Amino acid sequence: MSESHFYDVVRHGLWVAVAMSLPILSVALVAGLAVGLFQALTSIQEMTLTFVPKLAAIVAIFWVTMGFMTGTLTAFFRDTLVLMMVGY
Repeated sequence: MSESHFYDVVRHGLWVAVAMSLPILSVALVAGLAVGLFQALTSIQEMTLTFVPKLAAIVAIFWVTMGFMTGTLTAFFRDTLVLMMVGY
């Protein structure tokens, strides 16, 4: 395996990781901003108020996008890593 092929596989793997984590990270960002805005408007400074809604949003979006994440990861393994292990 050449060095350029190795770096291409690593680059593709990093893009797969970004694509898989983007839904969860974006929902966590939006939920955090919404809770922060709510806390600023109501002057409620409770620590559990920031944790519980973000956790619920992350679990919900993980449940919704689980099929996409699994499909993306298995396609990466099937199309890239397994072929590289076999020697193509």
